[in-house]
Amino acid sequence: MVSLILLWRVTTSGPFLQCTAVDTSDEAWLQAQLSLSLESLAQQPPIQKALSVKIDDFQFNQLFNSSSLADRARLLSISSPHALSWLSVVPSEGLGLHLNPDQFQVAIKWWLGLDTSGGSLCSLCPDTVLDPLGHHASTCKRGGDAVFRHNRLRDVVAESCRLAHLSVKVEAGNNLTPDHSHTRPADVLVQNWSRGRPAAFDICVTSPLNTLTLSEARVCAGAAAQAGEVRKHSANDDKCGDLGWFCVPLVTETYGA
Repeated sequence: MVSLILLWRVTTSGPFLQCTAVDTSDEAWLQAQLSLSLESLAQQPPIQKALSVKIDDFQFNQLFNSSSLADRARLLSISSPHALSWLSVVPSEGLGLHLNPDQFQVAIKWWLGLDTSGGSLCSLCPDTVLDPLGHHASTCKRGGDAVFRHNRLRDVVAESCRLAHLSVKVEAGNNLTPDHSHTRPADVLVQNWSRGRPAAFDICVTSPLNTLTLSEARVCAGAAAQAGEVRKHSANDDKCGDLGWFCVPLVTETYGA
């Protein structure tokens, strides 16, 4: 059986995830690879971090290759750079950076791929059963949660630009032409971004479990975000070009990749 092996490589510029397709029909292959890795480490001064990385590689590969396609997409997404940043944020109720115990438990279960739905129905979508991995719950368009999340991200980007003393306008581009063909191509418009031209930042949150991108997301980390970026360019490049703006999609995945 040909399986996808994921190895964390540590270089002077930092760790990165490398995907390699190999034949792992015999579990002894994985054991041999671990042994070879340990033998190579013996030829240089042993480092605890390097040993831990080898063990983590081995365990991650076993988990990955025994997982469903959707779980593989989830594992790759949560393994992406900065996807874990939310766990290191200092809780601050004043800044809106806090979760109560119940919220934190649900978030951790969802992050780990545990079923938080209990087979219940979506309260906003008739006859829609919530899936175990929480895809529908994190992408449902009804009830305003998706819009609220989008607007919070938009406001964070806008405030960061203001702190950098950049001139910012939120939700720009609506009805700027006589035929009303340009409908808000900029969630955040930053003046004088490059060569005197403004940049239209278009924010989007997408899920790696989306059926349109699952086949790519299960083998390549960040594939859903990359697909979202392509869609945004296709939808807004011409609009922004007519207005003399740069189109800059800012796409993130539901797991934070």
